[in-house]
Amino acid sequence: MERPPASSIPDSPGVYLFHGSDDRVLYIGKAKSLRKRLANYFGDDLLARTRLMIEQAHRVDWIVTDGEVDALMLEYTLVQKHQPRFNIKLRDDKSFPYLAITRYQEWPRVMVMRGKRRKGVQYFGPYAHAYAIRQTRDLLLRTFPIRSCTDSKFNSHASLGRPCLLFHIERCSGPCVGEVAPAEYAASVDGLAAFLDGDRSDLTAQLRAEMAAAADRLEYEHAARLRDQLASVEKALQRQELVSDRPETFDLIAIEEDELEAAVVVFNVTRGRLTGRKASVLDKVEDVSPGELVGIVLRQTYGGDVPPRLVLVSELPVDPGLWIEWLGRLRQTKVELRVPARGAKRRLLETAGANAREEFARHRLRRASDHNARAKALRSLQEHLGLETAPLRIECYDISTIQGTDTVGSMVVFEDGLPKKADYRRFRVKSVMGQDDFAAMEEVLRRRFAAYVADQDRPVEERGKFAYPPSLIIIDGGAGQLGRAVKVLDHFGLDIPVAGLAKRLEEVYRPEQSEPLLIPRGEDALYLLQSVRDEAHRFAVTYHRRLRSKRMVDSVLDSVAGIGPKRKRQLLRRFGSLKRLRDATFAEIAEVIPEAVATDLVAALGRPNDGSQE
Repeated sequence: MERPPASSIPDSPGVYLFHGSDDRVLYIGKAKSLRKRLANYFGDDLLARTRLMIEQAHRVDWIVTDGEVDALMLEYTLVQKHQPRFNIKLRDDKSFPYLAITRYQEWPRVMVMRGKRRKGVQYFGPYAHAYAIRQTRDLLLRTFPIRSCTDSKFNSHASLGRPCLLFHIERCSGPCVGEVAPAEYAASVDGLAAFLDGDRSDLTAQLRAEMAAAADRLEYEHAARLRDQLASVEKALQRQELVSDRPETFDLIAIEEDELEAAVVVFNVTRGRLTGRKASVLDKVEDVSPGELVGIVLRQTYGGDVPPRLVLVSELPVDPGLWIEWLGRLRQTKVELRVPARGAKRRLLETAGANAREEFARHRLRRASDHNARAKALRSLQEHLGLETAPLRIECYDISTIQGTDTVGSMVVFEDGLPKKADYRRFRVKSVMGQDDFAAMEEVLRRRFAAYVADQDRPVEERGKFAYPPSLIIIDGGAGQLGRAVKVLDHFGLDIPVAGLAKRLEEVYRPEQSEPLLIPRGEDALYLLQSVRDEAHRFAVTYHRRLRSKRMVDSVLDSVAGIGPKRKRQLLRRFGSLKRLRDATFAEIAEVIPEAVATDLVAALGRPNDGSQE
């Protein structure tokens, strides 16, 4: 890219964004002085990865901020929005489970949750293993009997006027049937939250006192229940390892790295007990020092969360005062950031470091061969198809239908040889009547690339997720389907490589070539093409089956008197498919709808009455 004149770049704090030729954001950085920082990108002694980014960049923009802390906060927001290819990002090998309380509901529920955080939900963790968190939850429900059932099950028992089994075994207080007052239920919710948050100093003493008092009053059954609750609480406490003699709350971050990757382990200590552990891995697409890497980890760990009052790290970040001010602004109170020198915290840091080294070793064993194999497959595909560059983003399309009914299309995306499921899309074909896979494929591609072309007229920050073209389009089919794909691309004036993969002999069809290409079996390129095609087929068939099942369920339910839209929704939420509805017992159906209507529904399903309504 052409270097912008130095005089045009402000000598002020801010954020800069490098864009590719298609306006996609490649890299986002912050600077105390934009002019001085950007000058570093146009020298002669650039490192390899930085040079690669500059070679792909088409232009650079910047946003001036009031100060360096504001630049840091804006940088985090923009990185989360654009997900630039050349920025370091933490990636979890899995989504860690949290124990969560749905505070936004009238009768809050305790549940295990993963993934993106939701508004109105209070989270505790993360935990390393889902089974451990479920055991902890089940143990605590004896003492804090709040509901753990799904909303559909709660509403079902509320309409029946009968509580479920959890009420009878004293692991739920029965809010669905009014067995507990709202104030008493709220106290149980607050008690569970306080316990999980580390405030458990008085709970065991209180339970012991109540148990003794019940025994003195000769209420032995009540005393036995309190004894069981006490045992459950003490067992739950044993699952949280005591790591400090003092009731301190802090996070501890350890990093193990090499030139290309790093493993990060975060320990969450609440009131002296280890309550959470999270391990992540990051690609070092930037050339950064250990201190700069610590800053990046801090930004990604706390950018969307509230840090504790104390954060311990294995090495201070570059310009620690900046990071302390940023953490304090997130917490809205003072935050201490330091490296422990001795004592229990230093020993815990060494333990976290050992965890990071172990995590890094496991990751390298898992990923080394995978990464090499993917790179080899992409290079092989580039050579066989005669592409100018390796296809880093592949989109594959497939059509699924049975005799022209419920025709659907699928789009799956592979980036760097791996599925990117967040970018998958499904299409319900609207303009094609009957069996016409060619026309259905054309409609799907027109809708996808019409959206792409429309996005090009919008400002970059307003563009959607698919505003950037793929490196390669794969069509599940032969010359006919490929011809429709070429027609769509020509219509929109797009120059994107495209190929069709026929199932019969795994022949690869290419535009303007009469004979299909036969890639030798065992070639990495063929294996990659098959993987992409099979994933598109799986995704399309799954969607088609779902639509067909819903249509069949609707047909059966519409034929039964007494089943309107509301009862239809309740049955679909409970059973989901016609097969599950047919497999359900009369009693299970009668839990959702009245018995008389359930009798008619069983008859409409074409199966004998099982007699369980007697």
